[in-house]
Amino acid sequence: MKITNQEILKFMRESVYRPLTMKELIKSFNIPSEERSSFRRLIRGLTGDGEIIKIKGNRFGLPEKMNLVTGVVQGHPDGYGFVIPEACSDPDRSEGESNRGEDLFINPRNMREVMHGDKVICRAEPAQKGGKREGRIVRILERGHKTLVGIYEPSGHFGFVIPDDRRISHDIYIPLKYSGKAKMGHAVITEITAYPMKNRNPEGRIIEIIGYPDNPDVEIDIVLRKYDIPSKFPIDVLKEADAVQKEVTDDEIIGRLDLRDKNIVTIDGEKAKDFDDAVNVERLNNGNYMLGVHIADVSHYVKEENNLDNEAVKRGTSVYFPDRVIPMLPFQLSNEICSLKPNVDRLTLSAFMEFDMQGELINYSFAETVINSKERMTYTDVAAILEEGQGASLPLQVVSRGGKGQGENKDLKERYSYLLNDFYLMRELCEVLRERRVKKGSIDFDLPEPDIILDLMGKPENIIKAERNIAHKIIEEFMLVANETVATHFTKLEIPALYRVHDEPDPAKIIELSEFVSNFGYHLKIDSRLRGNKFHPKRFQELLNSIRGKPEELLISTITLRHMKQARYSPENIGHFGLAFENYTHFTSPIRRYPDLIVHRLLKEIIKKKHIPKKRLDLWKEKLPEIARHSSERERTADAAENDIVELKRVQFMVDKIGEEYEGIISGVTSFGLFVELEEIFVEGLIHVSGMADDYYALNERDHSLTGRRTKKRFKMGDRVKVKIENVSLAKKQIDFKLIK
Repeated sequence: MKITNQEILKFMRESVYRPLTMKELIKSFNIPSEERSSFRRLIRGLTGDGEIIKIKGNRFGLPEKMNLVTGVVQGHPDGYGFVIPEACSDPDRSEGESNRGEDLFINPRNMREVMHGDKVICRAEPAQKGGKREGRIVRILERGHKTLVGIYEPSGHFGFVIPDDRRISHDIYIPLKYSGKAKMGHAVITEITAYPMKNRNPEGRIIEIIGYPDNPDVEIDIVLRKYDIPSKFPIDVLKEADAVQKEVTDDEIIGRLDLRDKNIVTIDGEKAKDFDDAVNVERLNNGNYMLGVHIADVSHYVKEENNLDNEAVKRGTSVYFPDRVIPMLPFQLSNEICSLKPNVDRLTLSAFMEFDMQGELINYSFAETVINSKERMTYTDVAAILEEGQGASLPLQVVSRGGKGQGENKDLKERYSYLLNDFYLMRELCEVLRERRVKKGSIDFDLPEPDIILDLMGKPENIIKAERNIAHKIIEEFMLVANETVATHFTKLEIPALYRVHDEPDPAKIIELSEFVSNFGYHLKIDSRLRGNKFHPKRFQELLNSIRGKPEELLISTITLRHMKQARYSPENIGHFGLAFENYTHFTSPIRRYPDLIVHRLLKEIIKKKHIPKKRLDLWKEKLPEIARHSSERERTADAAENDIVELKRVQFMVDKIGEEYEGIISGVTSFGLFVELEEIFVEGLIHVSGMADDYYALNERDHSLTGRRTKKRFKMGDRVKVKIENVSLAKKQIDFKLIK
């Protein structure tokens, strides 16, 4: 008889009214003597994970039945924290954000012995009137960090490492003999040798000196170490990549649909090096559109569980910084044989989709193919061609934006004359598909993205709004519909698959957002069925349409996005709320996303086999949940790392601007001050309440405002203000403003 963890927990949850001793548990499950050792290991494992709690008298019970919570500590730079219960952990939370009221607030006094990331058992205390539900740490189950990245500061016969992650509020004490010859200001890696106690900082020893953080290479290295992102490929992975055939051979083409005569092109940014998608559009005799989306057949080269595959699944995704990429696959694949370069044969996996004039999908098919891309097009050039218009006859002169500083005038229409009709047809289909998607209720935030311009030394010299033109929209619509079509095919076949899903927002979040936008005079239509967790994304889009072009557009769009959950990967198809798609997956970027590679393998099995053996389906069913969980986790990690570097570059850009004045909009209101987003340069800073010297200001949570007690002067989110740059801290990645008016 084999007892599972789930059976033990179910028994204790449903059939037990008090904590039991080990003997009582053994008797309850009628465990034979020869199996008791393994049963005890199960109980100890559940105890170690915090699923059950061992209390006085060597008795075991469930945390929730003893007013205890098992969760992970989320620290805050100001010393307090939250315990995020494992049962309701939400990957969408922002720093310090409560999770539907279920998080436990930990005051600074109770944070002395724990650190951000620790797994703990916490006792829930009754909430004070109008206050947060508080918790008291009962036991530390698992430490979140064995090593830390930080900046070393010597102090006589010892030193400290100040963690780069500001959510870790403890400095690490370093005895001089363990300083590893680190100097003031060095970025270092510290191994923690003793964790914090009530009256003692954590202790550690420096195991590696990274360098001075003002070096752009060191900046990146700090972030990579902080998030445990590997920067180099292991030797066995590189050897396997080197062994891959550098050119497509005749043998590899056998059995593939040959598309080398088609006008297939890639359309990417000027700086792109890995081209994993190519497209073409044709008008059929019946007047319909035939869209071909051709994706690099990475799975042909990266076989299941080979060294390349094992490294790819570990990384999960490529990571993109302003001046470099940390790729999921080695250069030999990502930038060479798997990159759909022009005028060379490449193996692809293609989706063919026929649409009528209203954008409805009439028919589709998939095939293993070989293509020869006719051109490596850029978004800038395609947009310039299309903005000129189909009927224009004058030569089109544009400046190349390749970042080299010197533009080159080109007669684009003459250069690409044989493709002009293809581009016009792409635009036409894009508009049809987008109109169909919007009618279904798909949300289009269209938030401006910062484009950080670096000088030759890697320092930011400007921050501008990233361009998003008609060419971007063409590729976006074509990739969206290809992903939707592949997911629809999986759903029809009812086989194990990997989906890109997006949950509906919590009803409480929708009500909160509705109250917020009402302060600006806008109305978010809430269905009477909202209490039943029904809300259509079209309501969000109606709100976004109503604020378009208004001064508060960016603020409300950003706040609306924060009130929604994040998309994730899942073997369960629950649909994609934001896109208003019943079926959605990721198929179009296998060079840089591991889930896409999995989707390719699944699709190729379907293409090759009319009937997939049950044993194979069962294997996929077993593997996919962990792949989905790990891929979602690595995506979050990559996002956090990318945001860290962007924030650092923003702060670096402002270092020499102390004393300068800017117009901005209040983007956040807290008890300790006002966050202001500068309108010109995508930079956010803080007006601390202590610097607002004309009055004492108090927070009104109901309308997100700070109000002066004497003057009744009121500052709320969305207000325009003028500020002066007062201080810039590279160490804290923080910009302080002074309110002018």
